[in-house]
Amino acid sequence: MCLAVPLKLIEINGKDAVGEALGMRRAVRVDFIPDPKIGDYVMVHAGFAIERLAEEQAMEDLETWEELADALG
Repeated sequence: MCLAVPLKLIEINGKDAVGEALGMRRAVRVDFIPDPKIGDYVMVHAGFAIERLAEEQAMEDLETWEELADALG
C-alpha cells in the first residue's frame, strides 16, 4: 500500500523544496511538478511531489489525516 501526504511548499531551491502540513516539515523533490511555486499544495509520496493539488482538495485531505490521527489516539 502506498500513502501520499498533501504538503504546502514553503521553500524551493531548484528541484529541492520544503513542504509543511499539520505542524511537520519535510524535504521534498519537485522534479515532477512543472513550475513549482511557494504556496502550492502538492501530494508527496516517498519524498517526491507527484501531483499539484487545489487548496480545497489539500484541506479536505489534511482534515482526513487529522481525523485518522485522532482516532488512533
